Amino acid sequence: MRNICLHLAFDGTNYCGFQVQPNGVSVCQKVQDALEQVLGSRPDVKGCSRTDSGVHALDYVLNFHAQIKMPLYRLPLALNAHLPPDIRVKRAEEAAPDFHARYSAHRKTYQYRIRNSAIDDPFTRGYYHKVPGNLDVEAMDRAARTLEGIHDFLAFCAAGSSVAAHGDTVRTISCCRVDREGEMVLITVTADGYLYNMVRILAGTLLEAGQGKRDSDSLLRVLESRDRRQAGPTLPGKGLFLLRVEYPQP
Repeated sequence: MRNICLHLAFDGTNYCGFQVQPNGVSVCQKVQDALEQVLGSRPDVKGCSRTDSGVHALDYVLNFHAQIKMPLYRLPLALNAHLPPDIRVKRAEEAAPDFHARYSAHRKTYQYRIRNSAIDDPFTRGYYHKVPGNLDVEAMDRAARTLEGIHDFLAFCAAGSSVAAHGDTVRTISCCRVDREGEMVLITVTADGYLYNMVRILAGTLLEAGQGKRDSDSLLRVLESRDRRQAGPTLPGKGLFLLRVEYPQP
């Protein structure tokens, strides 16, 4: 049995997230369908993140164990022939026997994209959250930087999370920045792990700072409150992208 690592890119619009769920079609289900067609078996797949419904990924990592004789450089083309066009395998490589796409991850970087305009872009409207009116991006960035470090992020976790129920809500954000590129406002977060809906809630809270609805220092008070009601709204999943996953060097 070989431990195979795949790197994917996918448009999450039509999926309920990566993980298989009973209430909708998942990215994992489609990948397992393709693996079954190519390998003749349906291996158990370990993904680096669940991802919410509608969330996209530029470099998603998964691994599975299987007996495979095919040269790995051919595997992406073989799988892509059986995948829908909104899911692509970019590359395949053999990983160490104990590699786990989720538990071996060192850091993950997500980006939330806001189009600061009253007019949609007809070509990319499925890949951002539109916000008209003035946004103070400098205030958003100041607020974002207060979130860096080790904190209890319970206030930025969706209600009903099983992780929150067990009290495991401390995470380390190593970088949190807000930048403007033309009409696009980009919220980029790198952390060692995330809670359910954490980045989407964080983005909604930073958006309120940009709209003058809260000051930058208020995010520290939100953290200290450990109260989801003190944070901002959960922004739509279509604006969120998993950019990259980092693993320790062997």
